[in-house]
Amino acid sequence: MPAALGAVVLICMIDFDAIEFVGGGLSRPECVLAHESGWLFAADWTGGGGVAIIAPDGVTRRLTARDAPWPLRPNGIALEPGGSFLLAHLGDEAGGVFRLYPDGAAEPVLTEIDGAPLPPTNYVHLDAAGRLWVTVSTRHAPRALAYRGDVADGFVVLTDISDFSTARVIADGLGYTNECVVDPAGARLYVNETFARRLTAFSIAADGSLSGRETIAEFGPGTFPDGLAFDNEGGVWITSIVSNRVIRVAPDGSEEILLEDVDPDHLAWVEDAFGKGEMGRPHLDGVHSRRLMNISSLAFGGPDLRTGYLGCLLG
Repeated sequence: MPAALGAVVLICMIDFDAIEFVGGGLSRPECVLAHESGWLFAADWTGGGGVAIIAPDGVTRRLTARDAPWPLRPNGIALEPGGSFLLAHLGDEAGGVFRLYPDGAAEPVLTEIDGAPLPPTNYVHLDAAGRLWVTVSTRHAPRALAYRGDVADGFVVLTDISDFSTARVIADGLGYTNECVVDPAGARLYVNETFARRLTAFSIAADGSLSGRETIAEFGPGTFPDGLAFDNEGGVWITSIVSNRVIRVAPDGSEEILLEDVDPDHLAWVEDAFGKGEMGRPHLDGVHSRRLMNISSLAFGGPDLRTGYLGCLLG
């Protein structure tokens, strides 16, 4: 059913009329994960913050953090072996990574890098090798000052979840770093640069260091890449905030818009502000559309991994 403050959307065959809403009463489900059990997990800002857990029958319950030093505002989430979650904390001023246990206990695991506090933190991706990739979109405060194409101060942190003291900045100078994912072969890291409007990839060395920065795709007006996921043919599926687009980038770099839900006049207003360097929160928080409300992430699930689940920020 439609959620009060956000939604997870079920996409079947990319048929707009077949869109269904899964779960209810969600609060800013920026990131959605699909588990092989059929359960879904979404970031949740209710109360002290945590994770919304959506059963296969659509019933939603919450795992809410307790005893955290402040209310957590999870943006990206990652599921650890054993059932705990790692949360990227997107506070107004503070950031960091927190671990949320199945009983609701929460603890900070990474709040500083190179001796300085982590700024508001966007995303966490746990790869098959047990490495955690963490993105910070910008060092600007407030973040809206970086909603520009000429700002590039986002970065990526790499750490081992068994030893967070190994954390180090692994890539810097990115144009509003958003979701990042290691490809299925474990050879390259793909990163969305939202306001630079591009999908970037790096080669990963054995020690985790990155090299060979490459622009995989550049996006035009109306596209602000946020979430990404791989399909089993090597294509990268991109979600765009504001325009509610889902774009598939093929292995050869060609792009195909598979879904879009946006009011043209609203998008023109946003584009005008972006072009003038005047884009701000109102341009992200007042989306005009028919059904979708600021899709930010995508995960494939279902028994054949052909069902797309989209996290929607608003509702």
